Amino acid sequence: MEKLFAPWRIEWVEREDDPIDGCPFCVLPERENAREARVLARNDTAFVVLNNYPYNPGHAMVIPHRHTGAYRDLAEPTLTGLGRLKQRTFDALERSLHPDAFNTGMNLGGPAGGSITDHVHTHVVPRWDGDTNFMPVVSDTTVIVEAVDETYDRLRAAFADLDGATDPGPESAVEF
Repeated sequence: MEKLFAPWRIEWVEREDDPIDGCPFCVLPERENAREARVLARNDTAFVVLNNYPYNPGHAMVIPHRHTGAYRDLAEPTLTGLGRLKQRTFDALERSLHPDAFNTGMNLGGPAGGSITDHVHTHVVPRWDGDTNFMPVVSDTTVIVEAVDETYDRLRAAFADLDGATDPGPESAVEF
C-alpha cells in the first residue's frame, strides 16, 4: 500500500468546528481577523479569499460583497470592482507563487459544480507546468504542496506590495 505523508494537515484535522450561519461569503469579510477568515484583499465592491479546499496552492476566489447567485444581477460598479480585484489577484499570484498559467471561472448553479450557488464567485487557480500527474487520475487524490496558512502569508504580502494597496495591519485584509 502506498502512503502519502502530509503532516501539516493535522491542523485541519484537529480544527474546531466553525459553524457559519447564513452565507459564508457574506460572513467571512465581516470577521474581525482577516487571516483566520483567509480574506486577502478587498475594495468597495468585492473581496479575495483563499480557498479552504484548494485545487492547487494559491487557489483564490474573488467575490462581490453583494449577495446574489445571478451574475447578470451585478451592477456596473460591482462588475468593474470585481474585475479590477481579479486583475490584482493575478498580479499577487504571479509575484508570490510564479505560476506558469491560470484557470479561472465561475460555477453558476449546482449542476455546474457550484457548492455555494447563491453567491456569485470567481475561482482563480494558479497552474504550473507538470502540476498534473497520475494522482488525480489513478487515485482521485490531489496533492497540495504547501499549507494553506503559508500560502496565505505569501499571497497577502504580495497584495500589500501592489500599487495602490493600503495595508491596515497583519490581521486585516489589504485594501484597494
